[in-house]
Amino acid sequence: MENPSGRTGTTRVYVDMVGDLFHAGHVSLLREARRHGDWLVVGVLSDDTAASYKRRPIMTLAERVAVIESCRYVDEVIEDAPMRVTEEFLGAHDIATVVHGDDLSPEGAEYVYGPAATAGKLHYVPRAGGISTTQLIQRVLAATTSSHHPPGGPPPGRPFA
Repeated sequence: MENPSGRTGTTRVYVDMVGDLFHAGHVSLLREARRHGDWLVVGVLSDDTAASYKRRPIMTLAERVAVIESCRYVDEVIEDAPMRVTEEFLGAHDIATVVHGDDLSPEGAEYVYGPAATAGKLHYVPRAGGISTTQLIQRVLAATTSSHHPPGGPPPGRPFA
């Protein structure tokens, strides 16, 4: 993708995410973030960074990047984005606005997005309810332990699993 940095009239928006098991909630976040500018830059956090504050992703970093960069709202992806956004990072990527879901505490915002928050560049968007990666994992686990078919094989009449 072409980098529009330096073009006049282009507002670059940044959002970061793990993006594991990419789902409708992720799409909603990216769609809302894109509405804050002309060019959406998505920072994809590494496996180790994600594991430092939640769980290790199921999908690899390369898989997550491939899916996220294919989303129509995304113009640019930064692989292995930093956990903390610094003034240097904002300047190097010409970021005018940073977006995050509205589920972030003020302390979390200050820790992760300090310079953007201080400068009034941090904007919150509503978190899409009803779906999360954790909920998807729970659905998969529930489906694999249900009694819809005998353990160890496909249901009767279905030769393939």
